[in-house]
Amino acid sequence: MKINKIIYLLIASFMLVFTACDPIVDEAHLSDSTDVAGVQLVATQSPPGGNKITLKMASPGITGYWDYNLGTALTNEVTVVYPIPGKSTFTYVGSLGSQFFTKKIDVQVDRLDTPLDQDWYDLVGKNTATGKTWVFDNQGAGSLWWFMSPPGSADGAMTAWWNAGDCCPPSDANGKMHFDLNGAANYNHYETLTSPAEKGSFVLDPTNKKLIIKDSKMLGYAAGNKDGVYTIVTLTETKLVLYLSNNEANGTGWTFVFRPQ
Repeated sequence: MKINKIIYLLIASFMLVFTACDPIVDEAHLSDSTDVAGVQLVATQSPPGGNKITLKMASPGITGYWDYNLGTALTNEVTVVYPIPGKSTFTYVGSLGSQFFTKKIDVQVDRLDTPLDQDWYDLVGKNTATGKTWVFDNQGAGSLWWFMSPPGSADGAMTAWWNAGDCCPPSDANGKMHFDLNGAANYNHYETLTSPAEKGSFVLDPTNKKLIIKDSKMLGYAAGNKDGVYTIVTLTETKLVLYLSNNEANGTGWTFVFRPQ
């Protein structure tokens, strides 16, 4: 009798072990709540025609984010004070459930009636369509305008490890760069004051103190980075100081000091 009980216990134990080893299969399948045509994008301007724009993805069951050209918002609804007059296209990137999609909406901005962050006016000037030109703030021998600085943090941006501008200036030391908002965030790099422009675009992020140059070069690019992302140390009407925490040329920090032309 005891032997039978032991045998039953062993059999039960083996059954539990083998049952525990069976894989758990999730039979749930993703399905689309709608199609791309059914995704409703809404843009509201306050006041109508103005540059304060609320972008909303109004369809239920959809998740994603907005790309509003000068940044992204990881939400279905975002309000931006847009700095560029004219027609602009904004993009929503989302998931229907089983597939990703992008959908665009056009918005016509007739006037900049909501003031921009002051950084925009400091960078591109009060006449945002005309824009503003910047050059190196070279005040002569010993001045700091393009120099190696400590890596890792903008706190040491104005500490010069090596004043490279004094002995070994960049090829575009006498060049210029121009920012404007004439229909887009336009950026032009000039190797010299009279050379043709290398056209690109830019993103100004006042909140995170970043200036991003796209499809062109920052003035002083010999010590820049290919990604074009610079930390803003100072931005006023009369001075622009940018910093890299780890420049590609030598792995140190680097600081760029500009003034309006």
